[in-house]
Amino acid sequence: MIALYRAPGAGYLFYVVNLPAYRLFAIGCSRHDDKTVCMNVFVTRVLPGIAIDLLQQAGCSITVHSEKRDLSQQELIAACKAHNALLSAGHTSLDEHFLEACSHLKVIALYSAGFDRVDVPAATRLKIPVGNTPGALNKATADTAFLLMLAVTRKAFYMHGKIGRNEWSFYDPLGDLGTELDGKTLGVFGLGNIGFELARRCHKAYDMKVIYHNRGHNPKAEKELGAVRVSFDELLERSDVLSVHSWLSPETQGLFNKDAFSKMKPSSVFINTARGAIHNEQDLTEALRAGTIWGAGLDVTNPEPMQPGNPLLDMPNVAVLPHIGSATIEARTGMAEMAAKNIIAGLRGQRLPYIVNPEVYDR
Repeated sequence: MIALYRAPGAGYLFYVVNLPAYRLFAIGCSRHDDKTVCMNVFVTRVLPGIAIDLLQQAGCSITVHSEKRDLSQQELIAACKAHNALLSAGHTSLDEHFLEACSHLKVIALYSAGFDRVDVPAATRLKIPVGNTPGALNKATADTAFLLMLAVTRKAFYMHGKIGRNEWSFYDPLGDLGTELDGKTLGVFGLGNIGFELARRCHKAYDMKVIYHNRGHNPKAEKELGAVRVSFDELLERSDVLSVHSWLSPETQGLFNKDAFSKMKPSSVFINTARGAIHNEQDLTEALRAGTIWGAGLDVTNPEPMQPGNPLLDMPNVAVLPHIGSATIEARTGMAEMAAKNIIAGLRGQRLPYIVNPEVYDR
């Protein structure tokens, strides 16, 4: 079915085509400051409704890719040719090749806080502002790290599986023991907003001491939580639970490897809710098998998705989740709103409210 709409007072026309797989398609332009501005947006996922509502209210025309699969890079390039803004969720790489092929884009808005799949220097060189969604998922991701910490220290995932395997039988006072968290030391690698939320939860709930490794000091954490900044080696050596909350960068890629795990306590737990490539998965597996560290909780893996036969999934002291850090109604709705606001600002020639490459405005 094809219908022609004119939004009241918006001064634009657009077509909507309803396809069997639910694909919302619209082509049109609107007027801003006595100029005709084409505002055609390609969205790579079906998102919370607030994103579409805000974009439509701003006069944008929208195409939504509704199939439950990632587009290949070539498919995404082809789709973007008919649009001048991209709202991107998923794993498709926005590297230099993509950006060169889509240099006409006025803005790229990521439906994520992380931006490691974007060649940001190339985007800046091509004068494409890139936005992300910082802040919206802080509490949800901290909750996920807290959940993993508890699940690992009590072997919760493994013990739940024993019920399904009909292994809940003989009571063994020495069997499948976990460990408690009260008064232990939490080490945070990358104590930013998410790391602070986790540290606050641990400090308030379990009176855990907080140490952290950052490039600089975090005065708020030091004042409110008594957090102490330490060297990387000291973080490894002193942490009972070590939780990763840093960006993925050339400096952090593979940083938690055999050498790093060898410096951790045999009783320690490693948690990663940031990016899977920050730890070396093979080295982590060997460290767990050898008892070099006690347990691990992962919401991120490398690669994603993790293969079902991965040995980590069968370890009693390991908990793995399928990258659900931001998977709450509140976080995903907030992310949708922020991404839409980035798109609207970029198409109107305004500074993105949540900008990854502010230097783009200096060129």
